[in-house]
Amino acid sequence: MSSIPRKSVFPSAGDSWETIAERELGGGGEEAVGQLQSWNLHVFMRPPAAPGSPHEHNPILPSDVIFLEPPQAA
Repeated sequence: MSSIPRKSVFPSAGDSWETIAERELGGGGEEAVGQLQSWNLHVFMRPPAAPGSPHEHNPILPSDVIFLEPPQAA
């Protein structure tokens, strides 16, 4: 098992998949967003927030760890 941690960030308030991809991966677009989502299933697959919640349309919380690279091979 590798001891090198995966590159990650804590999102800024109001960040979305698109803004994180643009800032951290050097470009947005569907491919970059799809990569981020596949590396962060703990956020992407989270049940939707309740209607009227501040996170109703964006599941990303400022306390989430967002991985910026895939898991390393064992």
